[in-house]
Amino acid sequence: MPNTELAQEAGLAVEDGIVVDSSLRTSHPHVFAAGDVARFDAPSLGRMRVEHEDNAVTMGHAAGRAMAGDPAAYSHLPYFYSDLFELGYEAVGQMDPRGEIFADWKEPFRQGVVYYLRDRRVRGVLLWNTWDQVDAARSLIAEPGLVGATELVGRLPV
Repeated sequence: MPNTELAQEAGLAVEDGIVVDSSLRTSHPHVFAAGDVARFDAPSLGRMRVEHEDNAVTMGHAAGRAMAGDPAAYSHLPYFYSDLFELGYEAVGQMDPRGEIFADWKEPFRQGVVYYLRDRRVRGVLLWNTWDQVDAARSLIAEPGLVGATELVGRLPV
């Protein structure tokens, strides 16, 4: 749970985190928020809050640039990662098991790509022992068209 008590007491909009706009500005025009506590509009996915290093670092830099007058909108879709002994993963988007899940394994449960779909759109990609595909996963999530699970076979190289 994000610690939003101070923000709430200060009158900022709070909804599972401190709500920010595309400039990472809160409901108060002179207050910005970034990192684990900020609830932002993610490209193609809507409002979300991400608790991981990539989001905190990238959003922190963007908030600093915004405070210095940079008008660019925050449009980064963060990823998270971990290593588990000889295995590792990188995950982009929403890993929601309530939707359709499709796995494209090169070696079952050792190396492959797991896709999370909702309404025939890719909403999350888990790259299991599959490297250098984070940007390709972001592009796939951003695609506007509908996709069936079987069309994802080989879509991202393993």
